[in-house]
Amino acid sequence: MTVALRPPRDPARLARLKEQRRQPGEAKLFFYDTQFGCEAVKVLPGEYFVHHEDLLMLTTLGSCIAVCLWDRTRRIGGLNHFMLPEGSGGEASGRFGGYAMELLINAMMKYGAARNSLEAKVFGGGRVINGMDSMNVGERNTEFALDYLKTERIPVISKDVLDIYPRKVCFLPVSGKAMVKRLASGNTDALLAQERASVRDIAPASGGSVDLF
Repeated sequence: MTVALRPPRDPARLARLKEQRRQPGEAKLFFYDTQFGCEAVKVLPGEYFVHHEDLLMLTTLGSCIAVCLWDRTRRIGGLNHFMLPEGSGGEASGRFGGYAMELLINAMMKYGAARNSLEAKVFGGGRVINGMDSMNVGERNTEFALDYLKTERIPVISKDVLDIYPRKVCFLPVSGKAMVKRLASGNTDALLAQERASVRDIAPASGGSVDLF
């Protein structure tokens, strides 16, 4: 089913989005989504995006987590995508949950959102690869995200987490509407590479190996 959000197509708006200077870690892969009939941005692992106009935000998740934040009063929304709860040595990277949440919240504030008006939707944390059970990456990511939001007193109004499914998430920052599609596990080559990278990052530094299959 096709859902038209901003007919007709506006090539000039897409060009402006692509040309605008972005902050480190801010998503910058813009395109026109024909299914939804609007401009869209793909949020890759380690990235975030915040906006206050009709713009579709998309990301694909395995064991990673995406947190969608929305200010209902000011109609500002944002999404991040992190791979692990924390990095070693306090690395400042959006791949890690603590820093990813700071980036997203700070960007929301810069757009004019009020911290006490934020609400969250949480997605991901799936166990999508055989051999990941002992690492519990998805469970750890999910626990981190929910604990973080609880500590920051940001209510989680909906979530779709854990289980065995990869997920495609779409978020509309003006309405705060989030859509999630559970994907079949057969065609997830990009996710497999992503999961391998996350496991390498949390493997013990003293040695040992992690077998995914």
